[in-house]
Amino acid sequence: MKIALVQTSLFWEDKNKNLQHFTSIIESQKEPIDVFVLPEMFTTGFSMNSSQLSEKLGDSTTQWMINLALKKNVCIVGSFITTDEKNYFNTLVWAYPDGQYQYYHKRHLFRMAGEDKHYTAGTRKTIIEYKGIRFLPLICYDLRFPVWSRNKIGTPEEYDVLLYVANWPEVRIDAWKKLLDARSIENLCYTIGVNRIGIDGTGKPYNGQSKAVNFKGEVIASLEDKDSVKIIEVNKQELMSFREKFPAYLDADNFEIYI
Repeated sequence: MKIALVQTSLFWEDKNKNLQHFTSIIESQKEPIDVFVLPEMFTTGFSMNSSQLSEKLGDSTTQWMINLALKKNVCIVGSFITTDEKNYFNTLVWAYPDGQYQYYHKRHLFRMAGEDKHYTAGTRKTIIEYKGIRFLPLICYDLRFPVWSRNKIGTPEEYDVLLYVANWPEVRIDAWKKLLDARSIENLCYTIGVNRIGIDGTGKPYNGQSKAVNFKGEVIASLEDKDSVKIIEVNKQELMSFREKFPAYLDADNFEIYI
């Protein structure tokens, strides 16, 4: 499976400009691709203006994702601000090329930026399956909490690829890079992290460092700090072979998560 990591700057709180920008990026790719991964809050940047920028699931941004997925015969993944008319969520949407979609509400809200004051935390994980590959998609700050992403191999919660979309600032980028490596090693999976670049509307700089790491903890792609699209390949046969040879998951601790 081929997955495109899309690392770019964002137009602050300007949905139309961002959608035009990503349309151009996705439509310009000529190589066959199965999944395009966009950053966290790809229509606005990491804004706390949830009441003004939110929309319902299924509305315009969801439809943009679905229509472009249908047109290009790909999956499109990214998060944006949604509402159920009572609460606001940082929501990741996975749009399929058949017009369907699944979603995940960010569980861990970044209190240091006030995200917990403007958004409601999600309560469930969402396993996505596409072309025989199982994904666990998560969002930014979720990366710091390994229990939430624990791969329960041999159960319905098993996955092959751990996926993070992010607006992770330059000041803490070393933690981003180290934690992505760690999540691959501890979960015996591929891990992909897609971050943004540029400066947001609050003056905060982002330097990207999107990357993909294999099940051994080896970096197979790094986007550094440039505006770019990087295509990586996920090989499930190689993943399963490694798990068979090194079944560390059989010695994992049992636990329960209380929401």
